Amino acid sequence: MPSFTNVKDIFDNMCTQFQADKAQNDNATIQFDITGDSGGKWWAQVANGTCNIGAGEAPSAADMTLIASTEDYLAMINGELKPMDAFMKGKVRVKGNMTLAMKLQSWFAM
Repeated sequence: MPSFTNVKDIFDNMCTQFQADKAQNDNATIQFDITGDSGGKWWAQVANGTCNIGAGEAPSAADMTLIASTEDYLAMINGELKPMDAFMKGKVRVKGNMTLAMKLQSWFAM
């Protein structure tokens, strides 16, 4: 797994890290709200083993929104910050379907 230095690269590569076999029966739209330098908004749609990623607001209502700073999101993706620790310390906030936050970890090998 590459080490990422900016958030845009994460989303540019996210579908290449998608594990379709772990999302065969799942359908979800996830909004990512990344704050700070090089932050922005991205979305991911998982539908029956397929992955689509885009910049900006999700094309349909998000089932879950993940909110984090650029620094914390990069640390999580690069394995320097455990997602559960980040959530418990308030470094990552989740709105909507909390179950999807756990599924994200299995859907993407990042």
